[in-house]
Order: sequence, then structure tokens, then C-alpha cells
Amino acid sequence: MGTTRVAVIGAGAAGLTTAKALLDHGLDVTVLERGDRPGGLWVQDEPGGTSPAYDSLHLNTSKGRTEFADFPMPKRWPDYPSAALIAGYLADYADTFGVTDRIRFGTTVTAVRRTGPVWEVESTGTEEFDAVVVANGHNWDPKWPSPAYPGTFDGTQMHAHDYRNPGVFAGRRVLVVGLGNSALDIAVDASYVSAGPVSLSARHGAHIIPKYLFGRPSDATNGAIAVLPWRIRQKIAQTALRLAVGTPESYGLPCPAGGLFQNHPAISDTILHRLTHGEVVARPGIERLDGGRVVYTDGTAEDIDVIVWATGYRVTIPFLGREWLGDNPEALPLYQRVFHLADPTLAFVGLMQSTGAALPVVEAQAKLVAAYLGGRYALPAPAEQRAAVRRAYAAAVRRWGNKRPMMRIDFDQYVAALPREIEAGVRRAARGATVHTPTTKADA
Repeated sequence: MGTTRVAVIGAGAAGLTTAKALLDHGLDVTVLERGDRPGGLWVQDEPGGTSPAYDSLHLNTSKGRTEFADFPMPKRWPDYPSAALIAGYLADYADTFGVTDRIRFGTTVTAVRRTGPVWEVESTGTEEFDAVVVANGHNWDPKWPSPAYPGTFDGTQMHAHDYRNPGVFAGRRVLVVGLGNSALDIAVDASYVSAGPVSLSARHGAHIIPKYLFGRPSDATNGAIAVLPWRIRQKIAQTALRLAVGTPESYGLPCPAGGLFQNHPAISDTILHRLTHGEVVARPGIERLDGGRVVYTDGTAEDIDVIVWATGYRVTIPFLGREWLGDNPEALPLYQRVFHLADPTLAFVGLMQSTGAALPVVEAQAKLVAAYLGGRYALPAPAEQRAAVRRAYAAAVRRWGNKRPMMRIDFDQYVAALPREIEAGVRRAARGATVHTPTTKADA
């Protein structure tokens, strides 16, 4: 007897936990990975060039809120482990659960097509699968300012994706553009070697959350109040943050446009220290570039040697056509942020933006995919799926506005909801709803 053949594209955290869940259901799994090691974005200097990991990179969510439920991190580890520790953790996970042997390294998927009853996956050759799980991540294709700022710049420009260590900034005047986690880490790193204070430019504000509040990891507070509605959680967390460190404006940074849990916060202890000591200086947005100078929106200007654009990433799934992705992968509607509405044998793990850590989310998504492909779980009727997507989208727009609302999830609510969804799908199956039937050799 054969089993359902599943291609998992990517061997980062999403792909590894998907493969583990599928193997738990006895399915035939092949993981296709362009790099030479498991771990995805946590692997430094991987030959595929997709990892943005730099020397000082650490978790910005705490160990207890980031670890896989099925594979806890060692108790002896610090609360915020380094990228190297996380890469090793993911490799150990793959070894422990028999996933490593299922990974085909050095394999770049170039096309995925539906052909009759099977999926054709093209890489070095073409293979047939019964299902495909897309787990290629969305923090690897750098997004540069678009449209570009007026003027020209005579110095060095780089994207945060290509940063590895502060040596590139030694003795140079540095401007970092952005207020995300990478922007803050890079600004802090550069401030120890640069020629004078590092400039940190942002058009829009963000809440800056230290890694510890009141002696505990700051996200532990979120876990303690997770059962409350998000508006109440927001008021509690914003009050605690204001009492502990003040407001972004008190450090010279722009006022956040939305409340906490609406716009993605930045997590950093060190940026506030460097700002208050004058080693990093907050600047407004950029007006234009002028040779070796940068002119800001308040009319001030300064000489700069290096600009680091910490301006985020595009969502890119280059192997799927528009018939599956539409015009914008960021707006792709998925049931439970997992199943394609036109064909649930095309599933996505990790195509979301979470208010918390990613690993528990992709682990929960992987278990949902495996329950369906393993034949335990029945999806709701197509009309119910579409209605659920519309409701989730409307709620996301109310909370997050137009910043990738289709991809947004509330970490605590979502991780709690997916096991309940599996239970509901098992009940649907027991009532006779259609389940996915694993393929046998006779069927293939």
C-alpha cells in the first residue's frame, strides 16, 4: 500500500514542522530545499543567499513563547537565544523526528502545476505529488523603497537582508532607514564602530518594547492576559509599557500611528540605551538624496556614507502562477490561513503575520494540514470557507487597517483556535463530510 505523496517546499521552521506532522500521519513526504541545511532564515551564510541572519541576531520573542510544543528548548538556554542556537535547534528537531532524511537539499523549485489528479513539481526534473505544501517563507526577497526617493546618492546603499556584521560600518557615517527589529539591531551594532552617532530615520512610528518588563520576558505578560479581548489587552500592555519605559516620542522617535497589537512593535532593550546616550540619533523621514547628503522632511540635512534600507520584504512565491496566487500573494485568501479555496491539496504554512512568535503558529498549521491530508479532518463546505475568510478579513481590517490584513493573525487567539478547528473537522468527518482519501499504489 502506498500513501499520499506530499511535496513540502522549504526546510525552514514551517517546512520542518509540516514534514514532522505529515510523517506522524504516515504520509510519504519529500521536502525540497534550495539550501544545504535545514533551518531557513536562521542559517547564516547558507549558499542559497535567502537567509537574512546576521551575527548579532537573537530571538525577539522569548524561548517559552517561541519553542515548539512537541520539542521544548533546553531549560539551560537564555530567554532570548541566538540565531546560531535556533539554527541548531531546528536541525536537532529535523533529526529527532526523522525529517532530515526526507529533505532533498540543493533543490530549487521552479514551477508547481495542477495536472489532472496530481500536482507536477518541477526542479531538476518533474515529479508528481498528490498534495503540495508551500513553506518557503516570506522574509527573503528584499523590498526597497518604491518609488525610490528623489535624487542620487554617492555613497554605499545596502538592504538589511545583506547585513552580517558591523565591520562594514567602521569609521563611516551611517543612516539606517526603518523601525523594525532588524533596523534597531543594525543601528545599535553600527553605533559601536561608526564615525559619530548613527542616524535612524523613520516616516512612521512604532512601539518599542524592551525584552524584559518588570523582571520577566515582556511577551510573558501577553500570555498571561491572552484570554482577554485584544482591546483590553492593548490597554493593559500599553499602560505597562508606558510606566516601564515611557513613549517613543520621549526618545525622539515618531508617535506610532496605531495602538499596541495593531502595528507591529519593535523589540529591543539596547536601542533605547543608545538613543539616550546619543550614540543613535532619531531622524524624520527622508525628503530626497543629494549626492553625499541626505535631506530630511524637516529641512535638515547631513553627510552620510552608508544607507541601510531596513524596509522589509516582498511576499514572493515564484513557482506558482497567477491562477493560484492572483495579482498579489499578500492578499491570497486561505481558509484558516492554510488551505487554498480552490483546491485544499495546495496548502500554505507560514504565509501569515503574527503578533507573536512564528514557530508555534506554523506548528499548529502543520498539524491542521496533516489532519486533512491524513484523512481525519473534513473541511467545511466551500461556501462556509469563503464566509469564514471574509469574516477574518473584515476583522483584520478593523484592527490593522490596510497593512496586509489578509495575512494578519492574533498569535494567542490563532494558536488556541486551530486545535479546536481540527476537533470540529473530525466531528464533520464523523457526520459524513468529505475527507481527503490517502492515495494507494492502485490509485496512483
